[in-house]
Order: sequence, then structure tokens, then C-alpha cells
Amino acid sequence: MTHRAAGPAEGALPVPPGVGVTQLPIGAVELDDAIADIRSGSQGPRVAAVFDFGGTVLSGFNPPAVARRILRRGNRSELAATLLGSIRGARSEGEYERFLQHAMHTWAGVPEAELEDVGTELFRKTVHGHLYPEAWRLIREHETAGHTLILVSSLTRYQVRPVAEELGIPNVLCTSMSVQDGVLTGHVDGKPLWRNGKAEAVRRFANAHGIDLTQSWAYADSAADLPLLQIAGRPTAVNPDPRVVLEAAERDWPVLHFRPRQSPGPIDYARTVAGLSALLGGAIFGVATKAHTKERRQMADSMLTHAADSTLRGTGVRVRVTGAENTRAPRPAVFIFNHQSQFDIVVLAEVLGTGFTGIAKKEVTKNPIFGPLMRFVEITFIDRADSKAAKAALEPVVETLRGGLSVVIAPEGTRSLTPRLGPFKKGAFHIAIQAGVPIIPVVIRNAGEISWRNSAIVRKGVVDVAVLPPIDVSGWDPAHMDADVERVRELFADTLLHWPEQE
Repeated sequence: MTHRAAGPAEGALPVPPGVGVTQLPIGAVELDDAIADIRSGSQGPRVAAVFDFGGTVLSGFNPPAVARRILRRGNRSELAATLLGSIRGARSEGEYERFLQHAMHTWAGVPEAELEDVGTELFRKTVHGHLYPEAWRLIREHETAGHTLILVSSLTRYQVRPVAEELGIPNVLCTSMSVQDGVLTGHVDGKPLWRNGKAEAVRRFANAHGIDLTQSWAYADSAADLPLLQIAGRPTAVNPDPRVVLEAAERDWPVLHFRPRQSPGPIDYARTVAGLSALLGGAIFGVATKAHTKERRQMADSMLTHAADSTLRGTGVRVRVTGAENTRAPRPAVFIFNHQSQFDIVVLAEVLGTGFTGIAKKEVTKNPIFGPLMRFVEITFIDRADSKAAKAALEPVVETLRGGLSVVIAPEGTRSLTPRLGPFKKGAFHIAIQAGVPIIPVVIRNAGEISWRNSAIVRKGVVDVAVLPPIDVSGWDPAHMDADVERVRELFADTLLHWPEQE
């Protein structure tokens, strides 16, 4: 049974699959139409793309419980609760004033470095999972157009800065807290960026940087942000509240609806259990069907294919592939992929089929389920903490390739928190050069939506995979390959931005 799906209608879906509704409300536009508008509009840094924070690039969640669960050291739990408590953005002036008063009282006397640490830790452990992928796509399109990216918020840099850094937005406008000798005083430095404060801050920034706001985009969701939307020549209401819906209808503003990121529910837990049971059952069945051959490689291949197929059926996840012909030839090869999810290995097994193994971090050997399974398919485990030992462990991989078995490697070295690509390490390329085999890029989209980086829960959905043509690395100079490796990374980034159409 196959879980690969294709077709022009499906291929045209925005990221992630399932975003949008069958019948759009009045004024609503599809994400692809908004992107087409960016591509056809004015280009260059004199045009800005201004994004509001909570509700526009980030969805809401239950912060106090999250804060208590994540940070229990000293007063950090209270700091975390305050940081997260209003991270979606206040919906009224009274709500915002209560947040500000509580923050000033709680943070007074706290070293600024500690607040920055808590904000960063919260982002890495929970906030990253609530970034809208639709906003991610818009930001990348504006970046490609050369627009000046701005993230604006009535909150503080301790909440906003980690998100801006991950999104690749260099300009952050937010409420500043007064700091003296590295310690917060308990007062606001200047005026809070609430209502007109956001619009005024953007105007000042635009004047200082030569930005033409009449040609610029602004994205926001709440009535408090109407002044911000009104100063831009290209305002767009995102997940608008009722007041903004009325304003957008009256002014003929486009409206975008992003799918909310929900906490896992009973169905998600049941799906995950079903998927895990199916994985184990499929693996056992796969080995059993080839046990009579007494050939470990045949049993390993059968285990991978049956385990992947069973897991996809058990979880309700579909894999949609373009460029499938590139998985079959040439072989052997070094397949490299962008790594965001624990579910990637299931996706890769479904796409690549048989005749491959991989490289994984040593810590996986401690997993009572995946450790033994990965050993059986002859995965090479490396200790990332010991670079000398890691290099030594990779030497047999060259012989594996020369023996006819392909190898799968994540050049980023670890799973990323978001669709953002990390730097590519050179190990995969050195191995390919030494073994005399090509590099084949496997670009994965949406896997982070199926299973977040720090979560074992599997959500139903579609994972898109684009297998690109092989890259001949035989002429590369191992001592001077930085530019070559970066071009391959840019190939991944370009594919994620301009996804190939289904054939």
C-alpha cells in the first residue's frame, strides 16, 4: 500500500496542508494569492514588511501551566509565567495595563541577563511550536523581495527577541524596560507601544531608514493594531477580531486566516499510540517475511519498508513526493535531508524504500525501541561531544557506500526548531567525495507540523518531499568547499520557498 499522493490540486495547497477553509469568508484571500502579490509588488529595502507579534506570527496557548512545568528553579517559574502570560498579545487596554503593572513589579531588581535567559529557554522549549508556518512563508517571501523586515509588539524584548531571531527579522520594535547597571528598575523606558504607540514607532523607524510606508505591507490581527494597519499602503488583516473584520470589509483590506496551533488532544495521543504499535508490528512482520533468507540486509530492508508503511497508516499521515525518480538512480548515493522532526526517519524510509542506512547521534542508542531497530539496519552512531571520535566513526561509512549501500545524513547535525535551515556541516560531502558517489538532496516540508521537535506526539497531516537531481561532487576540493556546501544549502532554501509542482 502506498501513501504517496499527487495531483495539481493537492500540489497547489499552501503550507501547511489543511490551512484555509473550503469556503473563504468575505475579504479573505488564499496564502498563495498573498504571496503572488508580494512577488509582483515593489522590491527592495525602501519597502517594509511590518508584522505584529501575538496572533499574527504566533498563536496562543495555555502559558501559566507551561511555565510551571518548564521552569521550576527559584523564582524563574514566576518570571516565565509573566513572560508567557501575555505572549499572544493583550486584547484590551485594561488587559495590557495589568500585564505591564505585573511585569514591572515582578521584574524589578531582576538582572536583565536572567530575563533574557528565561525568554530564550521558553522559546526553545515551547514557544517555537506555536509559530505560524503561514507567517514563516510570508516573511521568507518578503525577505526574498529585499524588503525591510520589522517585528513590532507592545510586549518586551525578552518575549519578542527570541522569536525575531528565529524568524530572521533583524528589526524589533517593542516596549522597552528601564535597566540600570544590568538590573531592571521596575519602570518602562519611554512610552509603551500600545495602540498608536506601535504606529508611531514604525513611522519613526521608516523616517530614519528611508522607508516608503505607502508601498509597505503591515500584518496585524486586533482592534488595538488598527492604527498600525492604517499607516501602511498594503495592510492585511491576519486572524482578525470582529472589529478588524468590519474595518477590513469597509476598507477592502485582504484578510488571511492561519490555522491555530492546538495542544495535543485525546485523538492525537491515540493516533501516536496507534502509530507506535504499527511501527513495532510492521518491523516485526518485515523481519519475519525475510527471515528465511538469513540475509541481514534483506531483513533490514523489509523491516524498514513495512514499519514505515504501517506507521503512516496507523497515524493517518500521507507522504507526497516529487522527483521520486531521483531516489532510484544513481545508487549508491549520500542522501542529505533537512531535519526538523523525529518523524523524518519514517518519511525517509517511505520515500527511499530499500538499500540505505544512516548516521545518528549516540544518544539514540539509549532509546529502548528505536535503539535496537536502528542497530539492526546498521546505523552508524556518533558522539557529537567528541569530534575526533565522531570523525573516526564516519570512516567505515565510506566503505559502506563503496559496498553498494546508500547513506542518509542530516547535514545540519540536529533537528531544527522551525523550518529555518541551520548551517550545513561538511561531513556528508567529505564522505561522498571519498566514496566517489553523488549527493542527492531530499527536501522535507511539513514534518515539523506532524511532530514538533521536542514532542513525541504525532498529528495527522501531509508531508511533502522533493527529491532533487543528484549533485556530482567529484570535482570539489575538500579543502575549499565552503562555497559549494552553501550553494547546496541555498538549493534547499529555494526549494522550500518555491516548491516544485506535482507532475
